[in-house]
Amino acid sequence: MGVGVAQRRHSARKRVRYWFDNTLTRGAPALIGWLAAACLAVVLPASVLLVWTDRRAPASLTGRLAAVWRSTGDTLRLGGQTGPPLRVALSVLLALVALLYVSTLVSLITAGINQKLLALRRGRSTVLEDGHVAVLGWSEQVFTVVAELVAANANQRRAAVAVLADRDKTDMEDALRTKLGSTGRTRLICRSGSPTDPAVLSRVSPGTAGAVLVMPREEPSGDAEVVKTLLALRAAVGDTDRAQVVAAVRDARYRLAAGLAAGPGGVVLEIDDITARLIVQSALRPGLSLVYQELLDFAGDEFYTVAEPALAGRPFGEALLGYDTSCVVGLVRDTGALALNPPSDTVIARGDRLVVVTRDDDTAVLADRPPPVDDTVIVSRPPVEAGTERALLLGWNRRAPLIVDQLARCTGPGSVLDVVADGGPATAVAVRAAGAAAGPGLTVTFRDGDVTSPETLAGVDAASYGSVIVLGPDPGPGVATPDDRTLVTLLLLRALEQASGDGLPVVTEMTDDRNRVLAPVSPGADFIVSGKLIGLLMAQISQNGHLAGLFEELFSAGGNEIRLRPASHYVRVGARASFATVVEAARRRGECAIGYRCRAGAGEEPDYGVRINPAKGVVRGWEAGDEVIVVGRG
Repeated sequence: MGVGVAQRRHSARKRVRYWFDNTLTRGAPALIGWLAAACLAVVLPASVLLVWTDRRAPASLTGRLAAVWRSTGDTLRLGGQTGPPLRVALSVLLALVALLYVSTLVSLITAGINQKLLALRRGRSTVLEDGHVAVLGWSEQVFTVVAELVAANANQRRAAVAVLADRDKTDMEDALRTKLGSTGRTRLICRSGSPTDPAVLSRVSPGTAGAVLVMPREEPSGDAEVVKTLLALRAAVGDTDRAQVVAAVRDARYRLAAGLAAGPGGVVLEIDDITARLIVQSALRPGLSLVYQELLDFAGDEFYTVAEPALAGRPFGEALLGYDTSCVVGLVRDTGALALNPPSDTVIARGDRLVVVTRDDDTAVLADRPPPVDDTVIVSRPPVEAGTERALLLGWNRRAPLIVDQLARCTGPGSVLDVVADGGPATAVAVRAAGAAAGPGLTVTFRDGDVTSPETLAGVDAASYGSVIVLGPDPGPGVATPDDRTLVTLLLLRALEQASGDGLPVVTEMTDDRNRVLAPVSPGADFIVSGKLIGLLMAQISQNGHLAGLFEELFSAGGNEIRLRPASHYVRVGARASFATVVEAARRRGECAIGYRCRAGAGEEPDYGVRINPAKGVVRGWEAGDEVIVVGRG
């Protein structure tokens, strides 16, 4: 019996709720009606209670009902007038008209404010800045670029970075805020829209920007999108060359088109080519990636160009010891031509600018007098020749043929490159083609095998090679994160190191810098993170367009490069000498010394023994195993 009653009550409640839901579907009139009923259900009983408990209320029922009406009308703004029915009806009508007017006005104001807030939230408004940096597009490099720009602007009172990408404005702001944290004095502005639309580009005011950076894309059509963005930029601002335009493409086939679209003053970086060059240089000179890391980020010492009228008419060699806390490496002629590591007797002309390695653009201060040099500890360096190399390449991707080509350029005749990679006949054909293109000076062999397999690596005598290069596969179907396979290969190599007791000179290419800390390798090992490398280069060049030519030469085989040479080639082992003495020893050999790497700190964080731009007056003991970092040839 009790169960049946409960079921009937539950069924009745469901029917009532269903009827109520149906009334709400009839639109605004039904909603207004229910709102009025709900208000009257609360206000009317409360008004009755107020009147009947008021000692000053009229004694008659008619008077009390009139008082209830006035209280209800005042509460609901319905006039509350008493008297003849027509008077009451008119007061209610006027109150309803006033209510309609006020509510409509509030709705219009609210809608306008909401539309404005929505437009701002969508990032559709125009950035009104001057001299800012405009970043076009979105990729993993955007975090590196913006972080470096924030560091570069740390000493600026008013700086701004405007990012335009076809993404939600709030999502971009949240992602950048999560990755970067505080941006200090630099204001970060995000705008939504397609960078390939000239009308949309105006949202970040590229015409008044100091620099415009076009981010490389990850998808297969990314390089074509970069070219299209550059064309849109030209259509939006014309042929003005006020802003320094920097872009990056992955495929060499798009570099010419991108260069033409960027204009005469634009700089287009080729990601795969630069990555391959630095991988090979690091393989031949272990520790070089650490040097570039120090030079490319704005946290330490980096390249700047400075004017020094006091040195006009003086030979370049004198400038090398002219600064206590800066290292001179070249000249930018008044014509814009770059002379990296020119001969010591090159005369500095009026209007020339010095290329220096220094802490900031205002820290290159000419010393009153050159520091003392101890000629007694300077030694004669043996001649340096390109030697034969025996290298092991584990893995194959689209950059591998470029690596083979660079090895052929940087090594002497008789060098050997053994390639171990899976992929079957297609990879074998690609390896043979790369070996044939490299020429007879480099012998390239191929072995088919999975580099993540212990059996494959167990059959390779990795310790017999002068360098081991580890490459991950190209992203594609079934390869969402290439670094995963790379980490497995590094783990197996680490096991081989521990079993043999011999260290392996490993150079690893990675796509995500966050995976570098997971890599099971020796402290201070060389890592080339292509995305971060390109981001650092783009940020540097955006602040100084002259650096584009400098990096182009540093990364090229056969020209002036950054090299790590034994300190024993410059000063006597065991001697105590200042860095100024090392700079002078390097000058006599046609080189510019910019730092050193001490053997004692090679395995210690954060710099693993690398010292860039040390004070020239500081004296230290030079031990066997120490290396001098120089800019030079050969």
